[in-house]
Amino acid sequence: MGTARPGSERKASVADPATIRTDARRHHDPQVRGFASDNYAGAHPEVLAAIALANGGHQIAYGEDDYTEHLQRVMHSHFGSTAEAFPVFNGTGANVVSLQAMTDRWGAVICAESAHINVDEGGAPERVGGLKLLTVPTPDGKLTPELIDRQAYGWDDEHRAMPQVVSITQNTELGTVYTPDEIRAICEHSHERGMKVHLDGARIANAAASLDVPMRTFTNAVGVDVLSFGGTKNGALFGEAVVVLNPDAVRAMKHLRKLSMQLASKMRFVSVQLEALLARDLWLRNARHANTMAQRLAEGVRAVDGVEILHPVQANAVFARLPHGVSERLQKRFRFYFWDEAAGDVRWMCAFDTTEDDVDAFVLALKEEMAK
Repeated sequence: MGTARPGSERKASVADPATIRTDARRHHDPQVRGFASDNYAGAHPEVLAAIALANGGHQIAYGEDDYTEHLQRVMHSHFGSTAEAFPVFNGTGANVVSLQAMTDRWGAVICAESAHINVDEGGAPERVGGLKLLTVPTPDGKLTPELIDRQAYGWDDEHRAMPQVVSITQNTELGTVYTPDEIRAICEHSHERGMKVHLDGARIANAAASLDVPMRTFTNAVGVDVLSFGGTKNGALFGEAVVVLNPDAVRAMKHLRKLSMQLASKMRFVSVQLEALLARDLWLRNARHANTMAQRLAEGVRAVDGVEILHPVQANAVFARLPHGVSERLQKRFRFYFWDEAAGDVRWMCAFDTTEDDVDAFVLALKEEMAK
């Protein structure tokens, strides 16, 4: 077997970006719009530009990069100097890591029956997080101190999972929004009983836009201990964050994030997206627009005989009831989901990129289908 001549080894090279050929092709029609979920929307151009800004060169992995460090200062501007952000991949990961860090192995979490952690996370809080969910039926998706007390008992009963955390969602899965005073009452009530408070903020920007107050007004200022901060539904490509508002409410956050498979090696690409949303007012612009489009949609469909709006339209969701056959025909023209198919209830979501023309076209299609 021969050996290579000295100096003949191949040298690694970096291609000029201008010469790189790509075979990637667009596989969808960008003109197709729907009202199924704000997750259907793409990433905001300012977020994509931020990702490109963070690209190139080398940065320390696993969160020791400059972008994640700067994100901490940005979070301080919104949630106070004690806030610490732990970027993660997705909302389920943020919730599971948060609740794990706030509970013991024998602990339980009180939440609304309609909560995302109970309905839409595949059992991850219980199966991965190893905790018990104690659910409470609510008419509007919102917990109250009185509703919490339906499950807040039995701390010394070894036969029952111990209630240690109350988890609320802002805005709720039914599109309703807690006022700051309502969250303050929940926090005071929970803390008096030795429980901590977690807020699932997958759409926290929409809630702040609806209330027209800073996010701190209904989080750390009223006693929330830990926040799952949502970016994806507000224009990010991917990425959320666990924001610890009360350091005494958690333990081993770094270890639990890794254990839960939520530690990004190239974390700068998560952090820079959240920075792009939060450093200025992009988060608020996006949320206000989505909320405004939902109001326009609600106003349009209210005028259609046979359509009933089910809940107050306070953020970017519209819940309605209409004939099942109409919904099925309408779904062939615009994507959206049944919320309760047996009852004929549907959910229509607006996003940061929903346009007035999108809304008006949907309302017109609804009128046409109702008239058939």
